[in-house]
Amino acid sequence: MTYPRDDLVRYRFERAKETLEEAELMMSSNHLFGAANRLYYACFYAVSALLVRHEFASSKHSGVMSLLNRNFVKTGKISVEYGKFYSRMFDHRSKSDYADMLAEPDVVSEDLKTAKDFIEAIQQLIKE
Repeated sequence: MTYPRDDLVRYRFERAKETLEEAELMMSSNHLFGAANRLYYACFYAVSALLVRHEFASSKHSGVMSLLNRNFVKTGKISVEYGKFYSRMFDHRSKSDYADMLAEPDVVSEDLKTAKDFIEAIQQLIKE
C-alpha cells in the first residue's frame, strides 16, 4: 500500500517524537543501552521524514546517513555538527547493540539533549 507523501512524513516524524519519549523513559530508569538505541532511532525517523519530504529514499541506514550528509549537511541546510552527531548516534547504536560498549550516563544524557535539538532542527527543515 502506498501512502500520500505528506501522511508518510507526518507518520515518520510522529515516530521520531514517540521514540524520543521512549529514550527519555529508558534514561530515567537507567537503561542506558536501550536509551542509546532509542536515541538513534528517534533521529533516524526524523531524518527519514525529512528525506521523504524531499523525495529521497534509501533502504539502508548508511544510505539515509549519506543522503542527509549529501543533501542537507554539505549544502548548509543543517549544521556539520548535527551531521557528525547523527553519525555518532549511528555508531553508538551499532556498538551498544552488537559490541561491548560501555554506556556512560553523562554521554547518554548529553546525547539526549542534543537529539532533542537535532529533531527540532529537522522539523524546521520539513516545514520549509
